[in-house]
Amino acid sequence: MENNIPAKHTIMGILVHVDAGKTTLSEAMLYLSKSIKQLGRVDDQNAYLDYDIQERNRGITIFSKLADFSWNHTQFTFIDTPGHSDFTSEMERTLSVLDYAILVISATDGVQSHTKTIWELLQHYHVPTLIFVNKVDLLPFDKSYDDVMEDLKKNLSD
Repeated sequence: MENNIPAKHTIMGILVHVDAGKTTLSEAMLYLSKSIKQLGRVDDQNAYLDYDIQERNRGITIFSKLADFSWNHTQFTFIDTPGHSDFTSEMERTLSVLDYAILVISATDGVQSHTKTIWELLQHYHVPTLIFVNKVDLLPFDKSYDDVMEDLKKNLSD
């Protein structure tokens, strides 16, 4: 508690189709909140939340994991979930406890079939969702903002 302002507590999950950049975003959030001292990478097998040997060897998240961090008088419990469709049940187990979700979508790949599945599950569990469009800085990113928005509207929701 800082300046006599009580901290709020929020449980958020990060959900994604595989290879949309979830681990990179997770690492950045934890790093910027000073919860970790250095950024890890999937390719270097040193991502903070992918500590299981199977995950490091395969380069994917298999198990949901928790991390805590603080930001602007809010205490977050952050749940990192698998993005591969083979592990959807592992991701779905977290939905009933979330205050909100971040759905990461790769701008270069657009909305994938697994993204639609995740979206439907979020709707089913009534989880307020923030859509984070990732990888807009990668080449060859030949889509416009309007193209990305049209993809989101067509495949998810207005």
